[in-house]
Amino acid sequence: MSSETAKSAVLLLAHGTPDMLGEMAEYLSKVTGGRAMPQEVVKELQHRYAQIGLQEAPGLEPPPLTKWTMVQAHMLEHVLGAGKVYVGMRNWHPYIADTVAEMRRDGVTRIKAVCLAPQNSRTSVGLYRKAVLSAATGIEVEFVAGWADSPLLAEAFAEKLRPMWAEACAESGQRVPVLFTAHSVPCRTIMTGEASIAGARPGTPVQDSPDPYPVEAKRTAQMVAERMSAVGFRENDWYFAFQSQGMSGGPWIGPTVEDTLKAIQAEGHVGVVMQPVGFLCDHVEILYDIDIAFRQTASELGLKLWRAESLNDSPVLVEALVDVVTGKYKATVDEVMVPA
Repeated sequence: MSSETAKSAVLLLAHGTPDMLGEMAEYLSKVTGGRAMPQEVVKELQHRYAQIGLQEAPGLEPPPLTKWTMVQAHMLEHVLGAGKVYVGMRNWHPYIADTVAEMRRDGVTRIKAVCLAPQNSRTSVGLYRKAVLSAATGIEVEFVAGWADSPLLAEAFAEKLRPMWAEACAESGQRVPVLFTAHSVPCRTIMTGEASIAGARPGTPVQDSPDPYPVEAKRTAQMVAERMSAVGFRENDWYFAFQSQGMSGGPWIGPTVEDTLKAIQAEGHVGVVMQPVGFLCDHVEILYDIDIAFRQTASELGLKLWRAESLNDSPVLVEALVDVVTGKYKATVDEVMVPA
């Protein structure tokens, strides 16, 4: 490896998650940019995280989001064979600033930063970008802002969906629809003009164009559905909804999963297969929101709910990341920047 190559490194960016229940209030303050959450919200989220295994003390292994993000980084590192792949979390350890500081100590002079949230949300991806640039003074940064229409990303999701859809159809004796989901965002974050900064953090610029996130999320779902056609999947076999709307603040974008499940039941279906296409690994929005809460909602409606396995350690996902990092797939990329 040349000295020039040794100075470049990949930085994978993820949301972050607390390691134990007692950290929930501090963690949520990071998510909200310092705004304290009501105690009832903290307690509700502690309950949800406890349901998926988080305890009062750190477990023998990290929480699912941290665990699988690190696994994905190690797999990518192995395939690239070109030095360490770093991981930085926006809202918990290892924080982006700490990871960038480590990269600086390791002599890295050029960072290719990739969000493990493929759909480009102006608000959340913008916060990742800000965190990287504020920590990377003097280091060149190539920031990948979106890769929602990566063919290999769609194939990774389709690979997980095919066996579950076949199982659901066989078990129910009829065609079962698929409900694709992505995480909801506040309505104000995708709007244009003054409405786009209502309630936003100080200094947030007025947006003169719609946020790409809802369109990109649905585009990923469309591409997965297209790859399912080889096994008899049809255009009218799928729905799309936004999940995990926030507990406080103004309105969040929909349709919601709850309303969509009601519509699916009203159309005479007996079950549904859910596949979140906005998440690349298991975490609370999948393990609790889908596996526990939405499964209960579906049951109350008389629907059986199946879920496609998360990507987690999918080799096809890692291939997609390789194409993003190497430029074989032309992602949405900010220009290479040298922060002041």
